[in-house]
Amino acid sequence: MKRTLFILLAFVFATAILQAQKDYSDSEITRLILLGTGTPNPSPAHSGPSVAIVVNDEPYIIDFGPGLIRKAAAMSERYGGKIKGLDVKKIKHAFLTHLHSDHTTGYPDLILTPWVMGRDEPLEVYGPEGLNNMTEHILKAYEDDIKYRLYGLEPANNRGWRVNSHEFSKEGVVYEDENVKVEAFPVPHGSWPNAWGYRFTTPDKIIVISGDTSPSEKMIEYAKGADILVHEVYSQAKFDSLSDFWKTYHKQNHTSTVELAKIASAAQPGLLVLYHILFWGATEKEIYDEITEKYKGRVIVGHDLDTF
Repeated sequence: MKRTLFILLAFVFATAILQAQKDYSDSEITRLILLGTGTPNPSPAHSGPSVAIVVNDEPYIIDFGPGLIRKAAAMSERYGGKIKGLDVKKIKHAFLTHLHSDHTTGYPDLILTPWVMGRDEPLEVYGPEGLNNMTEHILKAYEDDIKYRLYGLEPANNRGWRVNSHEFSKEGVVYEDENVKVEAFPVPHGSWPNAWGYRFTTPDKIIVISGDTSPSEKMIEYAKGADILVHEVYSQAKFDSLSDFWKTYHKQNHTSTVELAKIASAAQPGLLVLYHILFWGATEKEIYDEITEKYKGRVIVGHDLDTF
């Protein structure tokens, strides 16, 4: 009885998540899916920051917040979704903005679960200095698990668990194939020495991902002409009530609604999508109103599993 009730509740919860997500997409070639819109705060409604750009059914992941693989699976056909490219075993390319924990605690899941589900080639990962070290230590931490899957009774292949990690330190093109050109550009994130945003150019879309950043001229430069700008934000109204310590911290690390309105006004993206939102008690409408008071373009407050 308890097991039946648990399964029923799990099904209802999963259905509610899928119903809550909205599909704003207008392309059969390129889709942007918000796998996680959260922050370090463990909100049950917001998985850790992660974005998927799917081009011609080929997925490209940006940031590895906790929960990304489960959210990707939720959008795949296997689990009732409509995004063929998010079949978990198809995930083979990923990009990291910076090494903060809320952007990386899903990394072991990104490495191992697609392999368990059948990925048969190494994961290719691109990111800042420190990525190689993190990758090496994750694989070391899961060494026994990998050995058991390889040499136990499981029919695991000896390729899909492997990772080719590629560090970069210069602005410009970091990856290119027949689906995408990926450009990285530096963004200011407090005293963090290596934080980056990305500009993806696909056959029919330009998509810019901010990562974590305070206001930046580079962001304006790379977001100009973009079809979609996905940008972090915090509530200016709630910021005004913080202590001086936290005001100093967030001012140097993140971007307020008022500041983002100025960035968007200068860059004029086709669509501004908000993620990694620090609400501090503000409502979605209040966040939206704070931005649109100064910026008259199209704005959407992002939710996990929204598709663009």
